Amino acid sequence: MTMNSTGTSPLNSAGSPTATRTVTENLRDFVERLRAAGELVDLRQPVDVRHMATLVDQSDKALLFHNPIGFKIPVLSGILRSTRRAFLAMGCESYREIEEMLTAGLANPIPPTRVETSSTEEVILTGDEVNLFDLPVPLFSVHDGGPMITAGIVMARDPEYGLVNTGCYRFMVKEKNLTGIDIVTPNNLKHYAQRAFEAGRPLPISISIGTHPIEMIAANFRAPMEQEEMSIAGGIRGASVPLGQCRTIDLPYVADCEIVLEAEILPVGWTQPEGRFGEFTFLMGGLHWNPNVRVKAVMMRKDAMYWALHMPFEYTYLGAAVLHQPIRSALTNTGIKVKDINVTVGGSAYWHAVISIKKQAGEGKSALLAALSVGDLKHVVVVDEEIDVYNPMEVEWAIATRVQGDRDVIIIPGARAKPLDPSLPFTPGRGPATGAKVGIDATIGEGIPHERYERVAYAYSKDVDVADYVAGKADPLQKGDPAAVDAICAEILSMIEEEPMYYVDIDRRLSTYDFPTVATAFGKLHSENKLWKDPFGRVCIRGSQFDAKP
Repeated sequence: MTMNSTGTSPLNSAGSPTATRTVTENLRDFVERLRAAGELVDLRQPVDVRHMATLVDQSDKALLFHNPIGFKIPVLSGILRSTRRAFLAMGCESYREIEEMLTAGLANPIPPTRVETSSTEEVILTGDEVNLFDLPVPLFSVHDGGPMITAGIVMARDPEYGLVNTGCYRFMVKEKNLTGIDIVTPNNLKHYAQRAFEAGRPLPISISIGTHPIEMIAANFRAPMEQEEMSIAGGIRGASVPLGQCRTIDLPYVADCEIVLEAEILPVGWTQPEGRFGEFTFLMGGLHWNPNVRVKAVMMRKDAMYWALHMPFEYTYLGAAVLHQPIRSALTNTGIKVKDINVTVGGSAYWHAVISIKKQAGEGKSALLAALSVGDLKHVVVVDEEIDVYNPMEVEWAIATRVQGDRDVIIIPGARAKPLDPSLPFTPGRGPATGAKVGIDATIGEGIPHERYERVAYAYSKDVDVADYVAGKADPLQKGDPAAVDAICAEILSMIEEEPMYYVDIDRRLSTYDFPTVATAFGKLHSENKLWKDPFGRVCIRGSQFDAKP
């Protein structure tokens, strides 16, 4: 295993990210890193595959089931089911770093390399030897239509351009060599399958199970039509991704992955019941209508392990990582300076984004329009740069204090939507979908004084620490001196003669006196009509040029 990295990707002189790392590790190497980091638990006792999904849900670590009852292949699950493990997978410490890696991969793609063979070809099963029921595919949710293969990286060839398209799809195991595939959402693979169906021919696909998460994140990225996702994976790695050759179909697979299924999407159209399934929405999806898939061959390592990607959270943290880069790119291309992005887990890491910007006049609305053009984002909030996009209280506060609905909320009807959105009027999962997109400009509006947004800060907060007082610290006693009031009054008037001052700043300069005596002096000056306030609430001499007017 090799993962050489400087962490973040620096910018070159042109301002574009450049790859500074080379990553050659595979899934097994990553599993070893998880184990060393205390993020994976090995369970060596017999475990029923029917119990695995709920055990992973209950665990705060990834789980490796070495002895699934009735199967010879271990099951790995939960390896991306937290932000920490998602960051470990990419060798990063933040979504910003993953963003930079994706940008580098797009800017500096490295085409995959074809290899003659790989460890994936240690066991080859064809024809009647194929039996998907020998794979330890677990049940996940309570209303699933059957066992679901969830970590399959699918490759298909574009019949028009000859490019190999890569994506991630689920497969419901129906028979020993037959599955369903969920391709309801419009994408490249659905386009290829539609054309093959119209021509009355099957569409060959390879399904690589048990790849490194880098290949998974590249496969999930919505790449330009002319760019192969595995070239992006190579750019992320800083090294070419090796691809092997399938035996029964003319397609590559990810070399050295754990298991490969060689298959064809049958030309039956979207006529076969598929699902239900616990979706990325955190909801049970409905019954979908999809084609079937015939599996012609299986190749695997002789000691293969099966990665059961655990929905929804193993998808969620990966999905969030994929959206950061195109959001920043869309805003940057319009000249907007982006500070931070949060594709929220509560938005299923797919529909919601909070973006902070270094705003110039009018850019709040421009940022919304640019962000809402990305993927199937549904609701976007844009805030000023001082707002922490990862703090929901801060974001809500910005909305509460900076938004006027008639001015700052944009609604775009009839936009492309995700068919799995349960709020759409048609049956989710059954065809093309359109819906509304909403943008909220929670930046300070043009023409509104920024001093209205000065945060509360407690007096003397930098001078004291409650831990010291809990440990026994006491402030020095100060004896009151009524005779000093007149002298303090003179000092106050002298301080504010040239420029108004805040009450606390005056008090700080008078800290050699006890506070009751200082407050008494203020009271005396006020009773003598010698004090007033300027428009900012600072203390000034009454009748001076600084006076605030009613």
